[in-house]
Formats: sequence, C-alpha cells, structure tokens
Amino acid sequence: MKRTQSAGGVVLNSKGHVLVVNQRGKSWSLPKGHIEEGEDVLAAARREIYEESGLDQLEFIKPLGSYERRRIGKDGGEEGSEVKHLTFFLFKTAQVKLQPIDPDNPEARWVHPTEVAALLTHPKDQEFFRQVFPTLS
Repeated sequence: MKRTQSAGGVVLNSKGHVLVVNQRGKSWSLPKGHIEEGEDVLAAARREIYEESGLDQLEFIKPLGSYERRRIGKDGGEEGSEVKHLTFFLFKTAQVKLQPIDPDNPEARWVHPTEVAALLTHPKDQEFFRQVFPTLS
C-alpha cells in the first residue's frame, strides 16, 4: 500500500468562518495536498491552500496536529490503495474572495465552524475537525 505525506490548513476569515474545498465535485475537505520533494510541511500547506482557494495572504497561528486516513477515491468513497499522513496548521486571513486555481478542486467556500464537520466527506476529517474545533479561537 502506498503511503504519502500531505499538508494543509484550517483557515479562518475575519468572521471566524472556515475554508472548505470541493474535490472533483464529489467530496468536501479542508484544503490540503501532497508535500513536494524538497518542500517543508508548512510551505506545502500554504501552497495547497493557495491552489485550492486562491488565498495567498495567510497568517500562521499554530500547528494543529496530524492523523492518517485512506485516500478519497474519484467516486467520493474511500480508496484502499493509499494511506495519507495529514499534517494541519491553523491560519487566519483577511482575504474574503475565494478563487480556486486547481481544476481538481473547483469550489471553495467559507463555512460557519459549527457546520464544518457535517460537511466534510471523510469520517477521519470530521473527527479531526471536531477535536481541534475548541482550540480555534
């Protein structure tokens, strides 16, 4: 089984809403993606957030932790071929307009924090967000 490293972020806007992204029009997640060769984890998180939302003015707040889960397949279900090790950071931004650049992530939206876990597709993403939610303020 393939094992990969990914990085991403929980991004809060000035209203305290959280950035979520749509992948391939089939699943919702926090913005994240693979760490490229030679790239550090925090830089990868910033790059992935930019590609999936267009946000480039991010204030780093703190690390949020890591977890592992299986990849989400093209149909939105779990795919058994890859286990992802995901590391997340907390960011804030004054930017409001979302404009995804990555064609595989065609939609991004701001969501009230109490609604984020229910929107996330993968149960492990939901569990992670519920764990970090109390630490976001």
